[in-house]
Amino acid sequence: MKRLLLATVAFAALSAPAMAADLATKYPVKAVAVVPVFSWTGFYIGANVGYGGDKFTFDEVESYYGYPYYANSTSLNSSGFFAGGQIGYNYQFANNVVLGVETDLQWSGIEGKEDYSSVYVYGGYPYTSSYGASVDYFGTIRARIGYAFDRFLPYITGGAAYGKTKISSSYAGDGFGSLSASATNWGWTVGGGVEYAITNNWTFKTEYLYVDLGSTDYAYADGYGYYSYAGTVDTKFHTLKAGVNYKF
Repeated sequence: MKRLLLATVAFAALSAPAMAADLATKYPVKAVAVVPVFSWTGFYIGANVGYGGDKFTFDEVESYYGYPYYANSTSLNSSGFFAGGQIGYNYQFANNVVLGVETDLQWSGIEGKEDYSSVYVYGGYPYTSSYGASVDYFGTIRARIGYAFDRFLPYITGGAAYGKTKISSSYAGDGFGSLSASATNWGWTVGGGVEYAITNNWTFKTEYLYVDLGSTDYAYADGYGYYSYAGTVDTKFHTLKAGVNYKF
């Protein structure tokens, strides 16, 4: 009995290290692939197309022999398509706030025109008048700030705006003539949009901007000192556009 007990103790003592070694053995674990997080940081270039318009306001004063005679204010309904391109840079912070700067330039077909017909009280002869204004091109230089939800980026934006406006004003039937003028004006813009990264390089965006290009002055004189008129045109409009960008 004593020999059996000693044999059992000896077997247990010899088996313990082997079991401990088995328990200490580590088996390799397959690593889980880490999906990289998208970043908005980088330069980009793209193209856009959109539609815009609002009311262009003419404020005009007619004068006879240098004395103001009649003041008139006319609002034109304006609308039209535009297309252009943009270039910019974004930087995404660790807290997902995205700051950026963008400049764009668009060819524009935004224009408005109105014709009026009437009869002079004195003399009883008819006359017609017309007013027209258009935006040949416009561009912006803006800051952007947004918050990134991975590939989805809502943002607000604002900055400077510039553009070339053309105006025309004429009177027919009274011999007072017509005029046309153009000017490149600076103003301001504000708006917002959303952008989505389709791939790591291509993004799609929609954007709203309100653009104020300020006022353009114009004047006409008949050359004889009899009749003249002068005025200003306020060029302000809303835009809605869609665009694509390639991010480097």
